[in-house]
Amino acid sequence: MSVNQQAHTGPPYGQPQPGYQGYQQPGYGGQPLPGVPHSQYGTYNGPMPGYQQPVPPQGYFPSLGFPSKGSPVSLNSDTSSLAPNFIGSLRAPPTSGAPPPASGASLPSGHPVYSQFGQGDVQNGIPASAAQMHRLPASQPFLPGSAPTPVSQPSTFQQYGPPPASAQQLSNQMAGMTIGSTSASAPPPAGLGYGPPTSVSPVSGSFTATGSGVYTPYTSSQGPPPTSVSQGLPLAQPPFSGQPISTQRLPTQVPGFAPPPSSTGIGPSSYPPTTGAPRPSPMQGPPLPGQTVAGPPTSQPNHVSSPPPPSIMSGPHPGPPPMSGLHGPPPPTHPPQPGYQMQQNGSFGQARGPQPNYGGAYPGTPNYGSQPGPPPPPKRLDPDSIPSPIQVIEDDRSNRGSEPFVTGVRGQVPPLVTTNFLVKDQGNASPRYIRCTSYNIPCTSDMAKQSQVPLAAVIKPLATLPPEETLPYLVDHGESGPVRCNRCKAYMCPFMQFIEGGRRFQCCFCSCVTEVPPHYFQHLDHTGKRVDFYDRPELSLGSYEFLATVDYCKNNKFPSPPAFVFMIDVSYNAVKSGLVRLICEELKSLLDYLPREDDMEESAIRVGFVTYNKVLHFYNVKSSLAQPQMMVVSDVADMFVPLLDGFLVNVNESRTVIASLLDQIPEMFADTRETETVFAPVIQAGLEALKAAECAGKLFIFHTSLPIAEAPGKLKNRDDKKLINTDKEKTLFQPQTSFYNNLAKDCVAQGCCVDLFLFPNQYLDVATLGVVTYQTGGSIYKYAYFQLETDQDRFLNDLRRDVQKEVGFDAVMRVRTSTGIRATDFFGAFYMSNTTDVEMAGLDCDKTITVEFKHDDKLSEDSGALLQCALLYTSCAGQRRLRIHNLSLNCCTQLADLYRNCETDTLINYLAKYAYRGVLNSPVKTVRDTLINQCAQILACYRKNCASPSSAGQLILPECMKLLPVYLNCVLKSDVLQPGPEVTTDDRAYIRQLVTSMDVAETNVFFYPRLLPLTKADVDSDSLPAAIRNSEERLSKGDIYLLENGLNIFVWVGVNVQQGLIQNLFGVSSFSQISNALSTLPVLENPFSKKVRSIVDMLQVQRSRYMKLIIVKQEDKLEMLFKHFLVEDKSLSGGASYVDFLCHMHKEIRQLLS
Repeated sequence: MSVNQQAHTGPPYGQPQPGYQGYQQPGYGGQPLPGVPHSQYGTYNGPMPGYQQPVPPQGYFPSLGFPSKGSPVSLNSDTSSLAPNFIGSLRAPPTSGAPPPASGASLPSGHPVYSQFGQGDVQNGIPASAAQMHRLPASQPFLPGSAPTPVSQPSTFQQYGPPPASAQQLSNQMAGMTIGSTSASAPPPAGLGYGPPTSVSPVSGSFTATGSGVYTPYTSSQGPPPTSVSQGLPLAQPPFSGQPISTQRLPTQVPGFAPPPSSTGIGPSSYPPTTGAPRPSPMQGPPLPGQTVAGPPTSQPNHVSSPPPPSIMSGPHPGPPPMSGLHGPPPPTHPPQPGYQMQQNGSFGQARGPQPNYGGAYPGTPNYGSQPGPPPPPKRLDPDSIPSPIQVIEDDRSNRGSEPFVTGVRGQVPPLVTTNFLVKDQGNASPRYIRCTSYNIPCTSDMAKQSQVPLAAVIKPLATLPPEETLPYLVDHGESGPVRCNRCKAYMCPFMQFIEGGRRFQCCFCSCVTEVPPHYFQHLDHTGKRVDFYDRPELSLGSYEFLATVDYCKNNKFPSPPAFVFMIDVSYNAVKSGLVRLICEELKSLLDYLPREDDMEESAIRVGFVTYNKVLHFYNVKSSLAQPQMMVVSDVADMFVPLLDGFLVNVNESRTVIASLLDQIPEMFADTRETETVFAPVIQAGLEALKAAECAGKLFIFHTSLPIAEAPGKLKNRDDKKLINTDKEKTLFQPQTSFYNNLAKDCVAQGCCVDLFLFPNQYLDVATLGVVTYQTGGSIYKYAYFQLETDQDRFLNDLRRDVQKEVGFDAVMRVRTSTGIRATDFFGAFYMSNTTDVEMAGLDCDKTITVEFKHDDKLSEDSGALLQCALLYTSCAGQRRLRIHNLSLNCCTQLADLYRNCETDTLINYLAKYAYRGVLNSPVKTVRDTLINQCAQILACYRKNCASPSSAGQLILPECMKLLPVYLNCVLKSDVLQPGPEVTTDDRAYIRQLVTSMDVAETNVFFYPRLLPLTKADVDSDSLPAAIRNSEERLSKGDIYLLENGLNIFVWVGVNVQQGLIQNLFGVSSFSQISNALSTLPVLENPFSKKVRSIVDMLQVQRSRYMKLIIVKQEDKLEMLFKHFLVEDKSLSGGASYVDFLCHMHKEIRQLLS
């Protein structure tokens, strides 16, 4: 059918349907359920704290209820128990002839049904059609063949097809879908076909609504039917394209029609009976208007439940004949909401009606009103029925964004990085400083090996805090320095135990007893706490700083303040592009903003200047000179600094000389013809200057080309795309020569950090040039094909932030742990000369160090596990300090406790870094397979040990890991692990280095970009429009969207956007006049322009780099680049769609389990 075929009409999506306001679902009597906040997002997946959750009946997994449209998946995620997410198994063929159960009472019309699981938990089962179903009480397992006892729950109306046939089938089909294991009690019959569902109780799976109120209905546009992938994982259908999940609501019931009573069971499912099986009787009433007929509601985007069966209704069907279930269910009867038209697969426009090539019904099923068609191709999983990142993010925001996160309790899992929350430090470090993959770690190494969940912490020691939170207090213990354990040297912290009236303390890390120094003695109160507990940050807070004594300094002398050296490439390319002039102009004003301590009038940092091409030019800018003096060093093989006095100066004292120099540099080199450059000697020169001045510091190097001039560190062009997908591909990520590794080591020893700004027009060998930057803790910025008019804003914003941000110099970090675990592996931008100390010439507020822990003994549930991160560094004023962060974690003997306290975003951050390091030594394919295998083992262990028994056809995911497959697929499809043809070798090396020191919030948006419908933004509020899922099917031709991933911001404009919107945003009168060359949005005086620009500014402030703005017009050549970031779809480079990958993971898990 054409994509634009009209769907059923009914109330528009997105408008509240009767009975389904926001979250509020009507209770049995139509009253709103207590405790459910309204939300404009899709239904909630998974219980969140703060929702009242009724106890799920046993055997149901509460939690995920995604309806699935078409596949037999039942994802359940769990909460109360661990609710697994299930993707259900395929359905078995119906048992022959079983009549549909009637057990549930049918609902009276007009009563919305609500699932008995709490809002919070959604279950997944078969999704209910627009109505949600009730779950059966747990007490009744479904026995095969028997209908569940009526639990007097109303049945939901499924508009999809006949009621399920026998319980067993359903169960298999949905296996699990029905929520729980029980449903799967009978083994699936062989040859599972998709049969009608068996009668299952109204399982929650169907939930449409539970949790959040809105769901996009996908019914309407389902794509091809799921294929059955591993036995029960159906592959997905493409969702429609444009529905944002987050904003639509499904009606719970459509007005005016009485819901057809479906069987009590999960409503009929969308699988057709296998051929030959008798069809269950049709539903008893006409579909509700507005109910879409065939597809499941989208209500829970996060759950995969199995799809409801196609509805076969006995009554006439309003509207076009529905498509049978899975295939593409008919479009909903309501017209799409304005602005979000549903699109299908990439095409935009109305939702589709029946699609060509999909037989109308499953074999054996009557078509609604139309002749039965040929058997359809295998069905695919409905994208709307599988866990949605958007839903999870929104649920966490609504549940955890309002209350402060108080750190006083051991092992608390913090809110997600995407939630805005306030932190109150009461003894554990804020999650802004440390996030862990799990907050409850196994007591034994055997348990850790069995689960395969990596135990890691992502530490950002100098993280910036929001203004409303207090910076770490600085504690000065005078000449004696901080109080430490005699044996392990851990620093005093809230977990140390004072004994003997306060005269000694027992170390919480190694249990050694140490005398309290006389000056530090204090009496204990009746609880054993020191009476000065609240007066001392190190006894009551998780994070604090100590002033270090001279013993903590190099050569036992206090450091000098650091210096900044600006080193500018003045070769032909740099001058011709206008770059040299731009840098010099900017530095005139930027030097007034060097970092300084809060109480200082001016910065203590001194500055120096060097220019270079094949030779180096040093400048004497001593304040007593009238004009700067230039000294040239042409012997680059033996680098030295030709002047001591006058090279590093105080900005205020030498202001006029510096200004004169910055005016002269662009003129001096204006006519240069020198195209070759050196690189290593430039770093050596900066290093020698800092050595001579006996201080630490940072080099800001602005470089344009591959250093091919004769000199140490000379490189050749070794770019070779033919190596991709071969065993030699790893060489592309390795440096060409060991020269730079040795140079990096020397820089670290001196505290010389290198920040590199690259402006390449061709291959530059980032893998080699970046070595020194990476190992000294510096940052790389890359502006390929730099053009003044389009790239200057981005470059200048990056430069300003880089110069002004907080940096610690000459830093050493050590992580101590309590007995039982130890730090074994480290990831990030640093150098290590031994196995415990992470050394960084510079560490800024954006850099993280990821630390992996392994067991070396047993842990106990009572005492838990402790981490202490100690960072010794020199501040920008030259003060030597120690910053301490402490964190206490719980320990468990039950795997279920581990899986209930994991944080997927942190886990993905660790896995990406692990993989990105792996490509240096192993073929990329091996790295990808290792990642998939590890995640399959994590999920298989959960399935085997924590989930209720259920058929193998279900995919069951732990509630807190239900997004692991979608995020893992994004990592696998990233440019480093699966590059498209347009990705350069330098891009891959650049991204690899960047990701290695990203924090959790940055990797979250980098791998799963944020996609916002700008046309839905409320111009009168400060809030952002609700995000939608990253798939082309969610885009509508009549809307404008913004996609950001931390490096780029794309503004995608559909071909059918109203002329008025184009005029308001771009200042031109038609789509064809919009220029792709815009690098900033024009400043226009109208509410829409102001709103969009404020959204862009808000996003820029949240990210550590200034994102490049790219305007993409639909059907334009740049659209291919934009589509690369729609990570739920298949990628051009061969990456799987989310639905296909979920099916693949299910298959891997089943292989492990069998």
